[in-house]
Amino acid sequence: MENLLDQSSLFLQQLVNGITLGGVYALIAVGYTMVYGVIQLINFAHGEIYMLGAFLAYTLVTILGLPFFAAFVLTLMICACFGIILDVVAYRPLRKAPRLAALITAIGMSIFLQNLALMIWGSQIKSYPREVLPGVFSKAAWSIGDVTVSWLQVFILSITVVCMAILHFTIRRTRIGTAMRAVSQDKTTAALMGISVNRVISFTFAIGSAMGGMAGILVGLYYNAIFPTMGYIAGIKAFAAAVLGGIGSVPGAMLGGGVLGIAEVIGAGYISSEYRDGISYAVMIAVILFKPSGLIGRQIREKV
Repeated sequence: MENLLDQSSLFLQQLVNGITLGGVYALIAVGYTMVYGVIQLINFAHGEIYMLGAFLAYTLVTILGLPFFAAFVLTLMICACFGIILDVVAYRPLRKAPRLAALITAIGMSIFLQNLALMIWGSQIKSYPREVLPGVFSKAAWSIGDVTVSWLQVFILSITVVCMAILHFTIRRTRIGTAMRAVSQDKTTAALMGISVNRVISFTFAIGSAMGGMAGILVGLYYNAIFPTMGYIAGIKAFAAAVLGGIGSVPGAMLGGGVLGIAEVIGAGYISSEYRDGISYAVMIAVILFKPSGLIGRQIREKV
């Protein structure tokens, strides 16, 4: 009986950790899927924006001495601006080029940003100093038996849910959201209807980059470790989450992030932590093989 209770507590703790990690993956995956949904581009540089978010917040709190929440908001604004610059400089000139050209540019931007971060911050792993973070983050919000939920996990889950709700409302209930959906359906027709396609695409990059930067900060806080190559693995996992839910679908990215986070943590807990990255790849390959449109994605038929 005691062994059964221990196993139940372990499972519930892993479930809480998995939901927390899944929320972060969902934030990154939404950036991927929004850009893909609007311009059919897999933005491989998105993982590096996630990394820049973590380092920008670190720089603002340690070198400039800003309070954590001020640095948090300022970082999101900088990441949003950076997303717009990335679109204007790297992708807009290739708007009418074959998709392969834009894809190669995205990979090039990813490598460039990774090396830029190595030059600026070095290759050493850095941590947010505990003294600059809200003290409540290190405390437990709830403890039921052996299951503990920290205030940092509550913060991560709360901000993820709020962001997703705001994003869903923006896409479904606002003029800019209607314009995004119109551009994703047909850019030419949307332009003829008076929609500024480039402005809508820049807005999409701004929102996606802000959410990616936010995810970088949250992961930096959760694992207390940031490094210049952290965007590569996270980007692949978020891409797997987007594929799992249905690439191009915002609700699918949310669902995919949650499922992938839970699967990864449960797998690491019950099998081995060495396989946690492999689980993401396995999930992505399985979905591509058996349900290419994702869990809630729509299958698109192309006219021939």
